[in-house]
Amino acid sequence: MNETASQVQRFIYSHHLYSGVRRAAGTLLPVTILGGIFGWYAAGLVATFGALCVAFIDQPGPHEHRGREMLGGTLLSTMTVAVTSLASNYPLLLWLVVIGQCFAYSMLSVYGKRGGQIGFACLLLMTVTMHEALSANEVWLHTLTSLGGGLFYTLFSYSLSRAMNLREKEQALSVALFATSDYVAQRANMYSLDHDLDESYRKLITCQSNMTDKQQGARDMVLRGLSGKIKTDQPKRIMLWNLFVDTIDILDTLVATRTDYSLLRAKLGDSDILIFMRDALYKMSVDLDRIALAVSRERPASPRNSVKAELRALEFEIDQMERSGYAQREPDVYNLCIEILRRLRHSANIVQRMIVSTDLNKQSVPIQPTVLDQSLSQFLSREKYRPGMITSNLRLDSPICRYALRVTLAAATAMTVWTLIPALAPQGYWILLTVLIIMKPGFALTRQRNGWRLFGTLIGCVVALGALYSTDNNTWLFVAMVVSTIIGGSLLQLNYMVASVFNTNAVLLAFHFVDPTATTIITDRALDTLIGSVISFACSYFLPWWEAQFMPSLARAALNANREYLRAGLHYVGVLQANKNDSQNPECHRAEVAWRLARKNVYVALGNFAEAFYRMMLEPRSRQWHVIEFNNLMIQTHMLASQINAVMHALMTSAQANPTVTSHLAQIIPHLQADRSEPLPELPASIVDGSLPNFAYPMTQLQKTISNIDDEIAIIHSNISPTPSPSGV
Repeated sequence: MNETASQVQRFIYSHHLYSGVRRAAGTLLPVTILGGIFGWYAAGLVATFGALCVAFIDQPGPHEHRGREMLGGTLLSTMTVAVTSLASNYPLLLWLVVIGQCFAYSMLSVYGKRGGQIGFACLLLMTVTMHEALSANEVWLHTLTSLGGGLFYTLFSYSLSRAMNLREKEQALSVALFATSDYVAQRANMYSLDHDLDESYRKLITCQSNMTDKQQGARDMVLRGLSGKIKTDQPKRIMLWNLFVDTIDILDTLVATRTDYSLLRAKLGDSDILIFMRDALYKMSVDLDRIALAVSRERPASPRNSVKAELRALEFEIDQMERSGYAQREPDVYNLCIEILRRLRHSANIVQRMIVSTDLNKQSVPIQPTVLDQSLSQFLSREKYRPGMITSNLRLDSPICRYALRVTLAAATAMTVWTLIPALAPQGYWILLTVLIIMKPGFALTRQRNGWRLFGTLIGCVVALGALYSTDNNTWLFVAMVVSTIIGGSLLQLNYMVASVFNTNAVLLAFHFVDPTATTIITDRALDTLIGSVISFACSYFLPWWEAQFMPSLARAALNANREYLRAGLHYVGVLQANKNDSQNPECHRAEVAWRLARKNVYVALGNFAEAFYRMMLEPRSRQWHVIEFNNLMIQTHMLASQINAVMHALMTSAQANPTVTSHLAQIIPHLQADRSEPLPELPASIVDGSLPNFAYPMTQLQKTISNIDDEIAIIHSNISPTPSPSGV
């Protein structure tokens, strides 16, 4: 019950609901003003559809990016309306125009998620424009009205975003904190014997991928506009900056460290020490959840948990290890427990500091103000829209080109169906719309979206039917339509099936207001959705690009990212040693930024690898390739990143970097690539025999992980891929 209440609170104060309200207001205002005040309901609907197109592009993110994207989408959608309207009186030409636009706009997916949203928005507007033929005189008025709706929404959303700038930053940060809380809670499960270790690892990697994505979103929002020093009379900006820095500090403390859970479970499974570790992390996750909610509600967080008891219990257990001689018998376990205690103590201090930061009434100063410079811009996302990205993908071995061809085939099939069955012609555009909504670049995503859309629409039809038969009060029906529009838009990124329920209900109620005499509108929508789902499912097998074809390149990218992480770490250690008496040296700062940037790239590569693997598991079993090996490779590359950080931490905290260790790590760097043939160099004797106690365990674990990665790659190389084009790992 508490978990449900927490999720509801997260949604109520999240940017998802805020964005849903903004999009609903921006799309409904044109028809409300033009129709309700001037009586121009037809023009109001056209303007609303123009605004709706831009609303799909208006997703959470920096308002500078959103402004450019919405303006570009408005101009592109206006061109779409003009071309489609001009062809609407000529059936053959309309066919060619629709098919051409389906291919062209689907190719925009080469620009990533944002490009796909712009392409879909234009296809949506194309679909609602084509269902009614327009005369030459009507075309330009229709086009200008649609342009006016798009420009209105762009101005409305951009102005609101500027006015709510700090509020949007708070919401983005709260989302990142919630994701961090989920990660820490999952990390706590790693110490529990009640959870299978391999399954817990998979869940941990998923949580880490989600947290990395949300923290990048917060980084893009929070860091923009914070260049230079933050003024002391800007408490909210100080709070945002401090919380963000502390969140990254927790990332460094927990994520970027290696814990041998299998060793702890094997050696300490019958001890209470694992329970203390688990409970300490769980309490911190609850506090992080409370901090995130406080930020989203703009209220100070109140400390309700304390990990002092768990930390003191850990200190007692570690002291008993030393007194009983366990530290001498199992030095690796003992040293690992000490390291975990230090991490937990440091993380607990960070969490308490974050709780204090949420209280704006307390005087605070920016943490690490010296890093507020232009170097932070390297960590921000950049949107690149180069035409060459499209032309270079116009080939059959490109997954995006294959996706565009699938969408084109599905659209042509939908148009053929309603052409051959005249009874479907009046509502044929809805079949096409269903196809365009369902089709996604990946087979697994298409199949998922197909089921969610079908069941969501059918349930939405039942809800709309119940609403229309339960009351004939148009005021209540209008309220239901507005609420459904808000909730449907808010849940698009969270739960697509539930969003489909509310969006279907909103659309059907809107059709009721447009034509109250239409008696078959609900059954027509259900039938159209069913036909569109069947077409989408059938066409998803045309030129499919299975996730197995991505796995080798993504595994290689994860390994390469780890290699560059190790290279950047060694460079940073070298610079620190060369400037021991000058810690403020700019070269040290540049090396640190490069190292942190390399670590961020590792997390992104690991996240992409994990997401593709889980999508592959949703595809037909016959199309799943080397599941065991890629699962192990995913876990081992995740471990490798943590072990590299552990070794770098040991080097950075040493009075003098050991040349034996740094030399061996330098020899490993060329080995961390998929196409190498040289054997892994053996560990130096001074590390194996324990002459370097601070490095024996982390270096041994690092060597073991790389060896395990070699074994998995060898198995994959020994088999020929069942797919036509994946290159070797």
